[in-house]
Amino acid sequence: MSLNAERSYKMKLRDVENAFKYRRIPYPKRSVELIALLAISCTFFLFMHTNKLNSRLKEMEVKLQPSEFSALGLTGNHISGHDAGGKHDDINTLHGTFQYLKSTGQLGRVTPIYLNNTRFAGSETVIFNRPTRVDSEQMVPLFRQLAAMNDINVVLNGPVRTMNRTRTEKEQLTEAEWTIELEKGSIYMAHSNWLDFASYGFKKPIYISLVKDPIDRMITDFYKRRSSVKRAIYRRMYPGRRERPDEWYQLSFNECVRSRSPECLFVQHSVADYIQDFKRQTLYFCGNEADCL
Repeated sequence: MSLNAERSYKMKLRDVENAFKYRRIPYPKRSVELIALLAISCTFFLFMHTNKLNSRLKEMEVKLQPSEFSALGLTGNHISGHDAGGKHDDINTLHGTFQYLKSTGQLGRVTPIYLNNTRFAGSETVIFNRPTRVDSEQMVPLFRQLAAMNDINVVLNGPVRTMNRTRTEKEQLTEAEWTIELEKGSIYMAHSNWLDFASYGFKKPIYISLVKDPIDRMITDFYKRRSSVKRAIYRRMYPGRRERPDEWYQLSFNECVRSRSPECLFVQHSVADYIQDFKRQTLYFCGNEADCL
């Protein structure tokens, strides 16, 4: 092959390589427009979503960290001399609560150290007294996982297994003595009213508890007793025993209250009810005294 022929062959080969290297893949015109529209739409919606989140974060920041003006119930309208007509001194509002705590000098004690009651405990035993109908069963797997990670003991059953509303002095003493004998670092979980360990001469354990809106708690208990799961458990535990009529299972909470059924009546200082229930949430935080009923 002559020199010119070889040079011509290399030039043609280079042209072919460039054609493949810089080739363009044709797209239909409508496909290109669709891709551009999707890109613009995504950018727009992302901007709107971010802007909304930013506004909500600023709003929550103001609520969680009220300024001096907001603590006094002052808004832009108040500062300019135009009252919006709202009651900013209401203790049920954020501003009212903040203003009340500030005026009574209670804000000085609202610190993590002051609110941490664990530092007053004399024993390293943890008691979770499991108030009923507050979704306390959700805490059981959490404690089990923490126990496995930290090599601690979880105890689910105590020495007193009665379901009475209050416990006698003997039952309280039995549970207190049994609790202090638990292995160091144990977590004891049971449906139990608050116990005053100091009154029996024992060191205070670490108490963990949950609280729920009283009305929501009563409604939850009302319908849980009527659930199909509860009914199946009753049949398995008491085979052959006469069940409640279907009307009882179909009763609504509103109908129960309006008809003044004994099941939905709150009688202060009562020890027993027409139907065993757990309306006295205060017992889990107050104890077994008559004043707690």
